[in-house]
Amino acid sequence: MSPHFQPEPPLAQLEAIPSSPITGYLRAEADPQLLAPSFQVLADRATMCKRSPSSSSRQPHTVRGHTPGFSPRSPGGHFRHTKPPCTTQLQQQRLEKQHSPAYHYTTIPPVCEYPPSGDKTEGEVKEEVKTRDPAAPPADPTNSAALLLPPPPPCCLFPSPQAPILCPAPCLSISRGEPMRGRRNARLAPPPGLPHLPSGRHKMVAGGTGRLLCSLLVPALFLSGALCLCVAVLLWAARLWLQARKQRLSPAGRDGQRPVLVAFFHPYCNAGGGGERVLWCAIRTIQKKYKNVTCVVYTGDRDATGEEIVEGAFRRFNIKLTHPVKFVFLEKRYLVEASLYPHFTLLGQSLGSVFLGWEALLKCVPDIYIDSMGYAFTLPLFKYLGGCRVGCYVHYPTISTDMLSVVRNQDTRFNNAAFITNNPLFSKFKLVYYYLFAFLYGLVGSCSDVVMVNSSWTLNHILSIWRTGDRTSVVYPPCDVQTFLDIPLEEEESTAECSIVSVSQFRPEKDHPLQIRAFAKLLKEKGLGQQPSLTLILIGGCRNQQDEERVNNLKRLCEELGVSDNVMFRINIPFEELKKHLAEATIGLHTMWNEHFGIGVVECMAAGTVILAHNSGGPKLDIVVPYEGHITGFLAENEDNYAEKMAYILSLSPEKRLEIRENARRSVYRFSDQHFEETFLLSVEPLFK
Repeated sequence: MSPHFQPEPPLAQLEAIPSSPITGYLRAEADPQLLAPSFQVLADRATMCKRSPSSSSRQPHTVRGHTPGFSPRSPGGHFRHTKPPCTTQLQQQRLEKQHSPAYHYTTIPPVCEYPPSGDKTEGEVKEEVKTRDPAAPPADPTNSAALLLPPPPPCCLFPSPQAPILCPAPCLSISRGEPMRGRRNARLAPPPGLPHLPSGRHKMVAGGTGRLLCSLLVPALFLSGALCLCVAVLLWAARLWLQARKQRLSPAGRDGQRPVLVAFFHPYCNAGGGGERVLWCAIRTIQKKYKNVTCVVYTGDRDATGEEIVEGAFRRFNIKLTHPVKFVFLEKRYLVEASLYPHFTLLGQSLGSVFLGWEALLKCVPDIYIDSMGYAFTLPLFKYLGGCRVGCYVHYPTISTDMLSVVRNQDTRFNNAAFITNNPLFSKFKLVYYYLFAFLYGLVGSCSDVVMVNSSWTLNHILSIWRTGDRTSVVYPPCDVQTFLDIPLEEEESTAECSIVSVSQFRPEKDHPLQIRAFAKLLKEKGLGQQPSLTLILIGGCRNQQDEERVNNLKRLCEELGVSDNVMFRINIPFEELKKHLAEATIGLHTMWNEHFGIGVVECMAAGTVILAHNSGGPKLDIVVPYEGHITGFLAENEDNYAEKMAYILSLSPEKRLEIRENARRSVYRFSDQHFEETFLLSVEPLFK
């Protein structure tokens, strides 16, 4: 027997392998073959270690996929093995420092001694370690010849207790005669892309970075959680305080029951547009249906009294309320003025509406809150702080997918300036801003319990952003078609006197300059300038000083184009005068791109004019559509189209124009006040349950 080997220990000694942290780490290996090697395999290894050195001088039989120096089982069931290298504890610690992530070790009972014949002594190994150049790059762990110290053998020898060996776990499958998989060999290689630093240095850097991140992350999470908890407590306390305030300010009535407060958020309720008509018709409908209800209107029109506002609604829209209305006058309406935010107007107005809504909530806490003007950012305020059931009537989405496409395509519009469209960087930045705002708009809009929209166009955009399909319905705005139906439809006797009427508020999106330029082109290029009786009448309401300045700019545009004598401006006129102008008009003109609905369009059709509207939005999808297969009006898109279509309408015979007017009048019954009341009550019914 060679002096370097000891007799094989009994199998009982192999079974009594003591547990250790290293052994436990081996048991965490994912491969079951590596977790539970049989004791017979260990005995086979011991048998290999007993082979004499003379038997290892033969050339080993190498099989593809196996480590050189080993062969699978021979027909006799034994291993053929070359002289296997053994390593000392010092060498093993050196390897463990360099390649510890790639190895898993376990303690093996002693079988043989170190060193086998022909290997270096322990003193020689220590000397080589001392004399090695520290600046030399580490050797490739996949090439055992290039290593300063030989790697652990795929199948280990069992050393004596004086020189224990730590055996790598991947050798267990080789001891069974299985091929060494390429993925296990790959595990021995250092991670690619790392600098040539000792493995211990990598561990120190990684460990220091991890400790730094933990030292920053844990306090940040703690502070964030504490801050969120404080905010939640404050919001809950504010809600309780508002509920107590509500009980004090709303005492019970004579019958012992407290009336239900239904509040409408409409800061510009004294204006004369289609949105205000929706407001007063909605209040009148609720007063007819529910008796124990008090309607409240949040308004910023402090220049008029409540009685004057109600009287103005009757004068403009012919709407008479059955019960009084409580007005809550707001002092901070300037926070939602577009002039206050020359840049980031959408975000500024939305945040301003939150502060304005907080003022409204402090002055009156309702039971039911309805936003009737498009300030969606007030919905979560009234729902979660005020404890109200909330609903909204959306005339026009604050941001739509069409607005996103305009910025993406770098189209110049009234809300997309030329200096932005001409700069790709500014366009990208604005597109990101729009996407972020659309995300916030969708969050606040989804808080609404009931969502009402005024057209199919608005419905499509609200569903794509708010995703509230289960509680969204189309409620066409009320149009006083019955009043206009009183106007008799007669065949025109003469075309000597013709007027073109536009009914819309003087807001930038209505695009009144397009009307004036198209009318000027009609007079000059279509040969109609010789008709002094052809007049363009612009009828609308001014809400504030900005609207008045906009009217002055339109008057200057008329002077520049030389059509001042043919253009009239009628501002904030009473309903009877509006009715008179529509009865005498030949063409009703509308130029707003993507108009959400178009009450003015419906009124023009009901009054008997031949409508010419923009080829987009509500007019295209809901209003100026064929009725029973017959034409009801015309659509245009740009200045040239409008001029051509107006010239074509004026060139039609009186009989043909009368046919179009009759078809249009029959088609507008679906936009009557009665139809609005029915659909509105069905939509808001969940709020009163």
